[in-house]
Amino acid sequence: MNRDLIYLVLIFCLLVVPRALQRFRIPAPVTSLVAGIVAVFVFGEETHDPVLALLSTIGISSLFLFAGLEVDPGALKRRWKPLLTHLAVRALSLFALGWLAWRFLDLGWQASGLLALALLTPSTGFILDTLERLGLDDEEAFWVTNKAIAGEIVALAALFVMLQAGDMQQLALSSAAMLALVIGVPLLFIALGRWVVPHAKGSEFSLLVMVGLVAAYVTYKLGVYYLVGAFIVGVIARLLHERMPKLASEENLHALRLFATFFVPIYFFSAGTHVPPSALGPKALAIGLVLTVVLLPLRIGIVWLQRRVMFGESSGSSMRVALALTPTLVFTLVLAGILYSRFGLPESWLGALVIYTVLNTMLPSLLLRTPIDLSPNAPGAEHPEDEVPDSPAVAPVEAGQPATADRRGA
Repeated sequence: MNRDLIYLVLIFCLLVVPRALQRFRIPAPVTSLVAGIVAVFVFGEETHDPVLALLSTIGISSLFLFAGLEVDPGALKRRWKPLLTHLAVRALSLFALGWLAWRFLDLGWQASGLLALALLTPSTGFILDTLERLGLDDEEAFWVTNKAIAGEIVALAALFVMLQAGDMQQLALSSAAMLALVIGVPLLFIALGRWVVPHAKGSEFSLLVMVGLVAAYVTYKLGVYYLVGAFIVGVIARLLHERMPKLASEENLHALRLFATFFVPIYFFSAGTHVPPSALGPKALAIGLVLTVVLLPLRIGIVWLQRRVMFGESSGSSMRVALALTPTLVFTLVLAGILYSRFGLPESWLGALVIYTVLNTMLPSLLLRTPIDLSPNAPGAEHPEDEVPDSPAVAPVEAGQPATADRRGA
């Protein structure tokens, strides 16, 4: 079959089939990941295509660029005490799990720390993309968003240090390069805003994406993967909102979300093709199930207890927030690949991490979302996004399409 036609069929299937299966409460990224695993079983090394690699890089970069744009410094500052407590508990959990991995799995301290990050760090980009379909109220959505963002900021900082800490000279050079990136990106945005945007109306989105991709490539060359640079650009663009309001406007945020929707399925498919068939044996299944049975209740219980003790919330509301924070999909896949390729993680553990992240990613969709009613006017509909509004001034939201409501004001 012609290669161009293969690309076309593959992209069509990745954009349509996973979205269609969401009606059965199967998250679209999980479907794409499983499709990649199946493809490598059938076609082997032929699935490692440079075009797919490029498209998957755009996907992961755009996802973390979107997550960075969702950072609201004002909201983090207003609620800093409970968020700081949440981060302190998370840091203690990471240290404890990292120590256990170092003590009992015969891993170096860097690999142990990365394994702890892979197992405990919520996937902010994925959580934000699915949040509106989980039926949370505004307060619950606010806390899920900001807890996930705060946790990801800390996790990215820890990832940077852990990957570079084996060579202190390299760490110093990488830190200097990262500082230059943090200083240079806002200067670049200001320069583009002064000399390019006035002569190219509507170019803010394309400039935002390109700067994000360049920064992602820079951090990849520094050895800390694409997601760090893309996230930093998103945060900086949000901080420049007053000076360049169109850069991080709601229109750009919505456009970036749609842009990521096209490329992210290719990233998950590509990630699946890099899981060796030999990594998904009985041993991997056993380890993955043990990790899920042990860690998932602990993670949910810790967040649930925080909400109950600190805010006096009802058990149900605390449980919904805890469940919404369980998916670790992107972070687990990224760190599993790094651990396998750079730190010699056994194949069985690579497969176990994939099984673990698939199970914890499916949990919120299975427990928080009610089945989709294909008749949107049916009485008793429980989710507003599945209903046709009474007012003709508000356009109905099609099934499977992200809502555009502004969660920042929650």
